[in-house]
Amino acid sequence: MTKDNNQTFTSLGLLLLRLTVGGMMLISHGWGKLINFGEKASVFPDPLGVGSMMSLSLAVFAEVFCSIAIILGLATRFVAIPLVSTMFVAIFIIHADDPWQKKEFALLYLVPFLTLIFTGAGRFSLDSVIKKRKKA
Repeated sequence: MTKDNNQTFTSLGLLLLRLTVGGMMLISHGWGKLINFGEKASVFPDPLGVGSMMSLSLAVFAEVFCSIAIILGLATRFVAIPLVSTMFVAIFIIHADDPWQKKEFALLYLVPFLTLIFTGAGRFSLDSVIKKRKKA
């Protein structure tokens, strides 16, 4: 296998990772928070002491807007940080006293987002398109 083929397969793997983990976070977690924002704003957990509405706003920003950017591969390393932070809060604050099964789900999101911080989006991303245009 050539180096170019290996990079292509790596980039395809990163694309698959971004589409699935970003899409699942957006659809399964963020979208419901966004469309029910008004109902949830006063009762959302406030683990950081910034108020329920601000905590919900931060979660929606990460789970909706950062997830969309992850899917597109736009500013991938940067937008993965709020998602990693949100999962850390879920694991170590929101579910701190819960059994492992409650923490495991957030950890399963944390690892791919953390991986994207280290790897970037790969060749099939807006990050790659922007990088190519800057070089030209």
